[in-house]
Parts: sequence; C-alpha cells; structure tokens
Amino acid sequence: MIPDLTVIKAGTGVLTKSADGTLDRAALVHLVAAIAGLVQAGHRCLFVSSGAVGSGVSAFGLAEYPTDTATRQACAAVGQARLMQTYSSLFANFDITVAQVLLTAADLATPERAAYVSDTLTRLLSESRILPIINENDSVAVEELKFGDNDMLSVRVAKLAGAKRVILLTSVDGLLDPENQQLISEVADIDAVFRHVRDDKGRFSMGGMASKLEAVKFAVDAGIETHIAHGRHPERLEKIIAGQGLSTKFLPSANSISS
Repeated sequence: MIPDLTVIKAGTGVLTKSADGTLDRAALVHLVAAIAGLVQAGHRCLFVSSGAVGSGVSAFGLAEYPTDTATRQACAAVGQARLMQTYSSLFANFDITVAQVLLTAADLATPERAAYVSDTLTRLLSESRILPIINENDSVAVEELKFGDNDMLSVRVAKLAGAKRVILLTSVDGLLDPENQQLISEVADIDAVFRHVRDDKGRFSMGGMASKLEAVKFAVDAGIETHIAHGRHPERLEKIIAGQGLSTKFLPSANSISS
C-alpha cells in the first residue's frame, strides 16, 4: 500500500475535441503539466485515462463514436497507441516515465488475479518518477469483460491499491443542483444526491453523471474520499488534494469498509 495515493481519472470529453473526437493536444498538455507537478511535489498518483476509442476515431474517418463492437475495438487498438505515444512524449519533458496498464474486469474478478495487478501497481508506484497510466483494454474487452466505464474502473483500482482519494475529471465543475445550478461542494450522503442526476452524455463519451455517481458510491462505501472536478482546469488538482480546490467532494461513508 502507498500512503496518500490519489487516483486521477480523465474522461473522453476532457481529452478529445467535441467536434470530431480527435485528441485535444492543448488539453493534454495542460493536464500532463498539472499531474507532473503533483508527482514532482512528491504525490503518488495513478492516472486512469479514457480517450483510446475517441483518439482512434479519426483514423477510420468516422463522424461520431462507433456503435458496433468490431469498429469500437479497432478504434481502441489504434487510439491506445496514439494516446500512450502522446503521454510518453509529454511526460518526458518532466523526466517522468509512463507505464501502460491495460485491464479488463476479468483481471480483478478473482483474488488471485487481482493480487497480480496489485503487486504490479505497487512495484510501479515504488519508483517516484514512474506514472502508471491505466485504461480498460477496449481492443479486446466485450460486454462480459467490461467494467462498464472508466469511472468504475478507477474506483475499483483505487480500492485495490488502497488509495486515499479518487478525482474524477469531467466536463463540469462537479455536481450541480438542478434547481439553481449551484455547485454542491460537499456530499456526506451519496444516496441523497441521485435525484440530481441528469443524462449528459456526449457523442464521444461513455457514461454521464449517473454512472459517475454509481462509481462514487462504490468508492465512498469502500472508505475512499472522492471528487468530481472539471478536467479542463487541471491546475485545480493541487488544491483539491489539499482540501481547498473547486470540486464536489464526496465523504467516505460512515459505515464504510476499508479495502
């Protein structure tokens, strides 16, 4: 276990352009600089990155996210390579080496297999200049092997790794009250906020606020502090970790059972 470990998840909508689904390099540069700053300050982080399918869309000349399994997996195969090449190049500017970890739900399905994943992550995290980047293995995962989305992948990995907090970066500042559109800064009871959910899926994203809250519930029930924050403002990450940044903070459940 790594003390004070933070799992940061960036969704497809944060990493790709809404117009065509291609990688948004400016957004990636901004995000990488912020995460690198955390690593350089001594924070241990796991980075869960979506965007593989979205970054592969342009190679197939598609106008939107593919719906058939074969095309989606083919886009992921192309896009994952593009994504990691980009991350490797950008993090190298900060003397940080990236490590790719691709998972399917089957990898965490049994204690034995989950232990192998845990051991690998622990070894990677023992090196201060290595950043593990995790994604679902979309090029081979079919429905029975999928986590559902990378929000759930993030919190399941967080529980496995004994993380202190999860930060889900999305396209909004956090959970908004639908009556006045004000940010809900802190939530002590996750069950009480499901009424605020609305469907906000984008063409190139998977899962809206509903799936995020399902993932948040999993995390807080496991005793993990969880945040929903704006991925286009990654400079806020440092303050969020310090307990002061702009986000919706979900407190661990009072009856949570630690991993």
